[in-house]
Amino acid sequence: MLLLLPSPDDTLLLGAALGRGLAGAATPVALLLQGPLGSGKTTLVRGLVSALPGAEDAEVSSPSFNLVNIYPTRPQVAHFDLYRLDSAHTLEEFEELLGSAGTLLVAEWIDRVDEKLWPDEALRVEWVAVPSGRALEISAWGKAASGLLTSLAPALNQWQKGFAV
Repeated sequence: MLLLLPSPDDTLLLGAALGRGLAGAATPVALLLQGPLGSGKTTLVRGLVSALPGAEDAEVSSPSFNLVNIYPTRPQVAHFDLYRLDSAHTLEEFEELLGSAGTLLVAEWIDRVDEKLWPDEALRVEWVAVPSGRALEISAWGKAASGLLTSLAPALNQWQKGFAV
């Protein structure tokens, strides 16, 4: 699914839509993000967190230097920035949180992790180059994620209209 995001506000709104969907999923589905520096990955996470109960106690920022931020939302969000992934410790922490019940895993720079270590169920969001605004492609990884993406399609339709079919 290819989406056009004309403004940062659209990125926040998309994040909120994804947050509501991911929080309500019967099977935990992770959110895996890939895009260049400054593309809007952390802005998307800010929108996602804003849609969850407890968001008023969460200050979303890029976890570039501490590698993971845990936000006190319901469900709890573990926000990884894997750009500086160079230690087995970080990878172990990432793997531990993959199976953590009640934690929504969000990982920026997922291309730094071998696909064999990715969660079985995930939505992958990849930013793609366009002449104006920002665009991203969302794909599902796993059966539950595919069902979630299908159920989110009506809410995401407003950003698909920017592309001629």
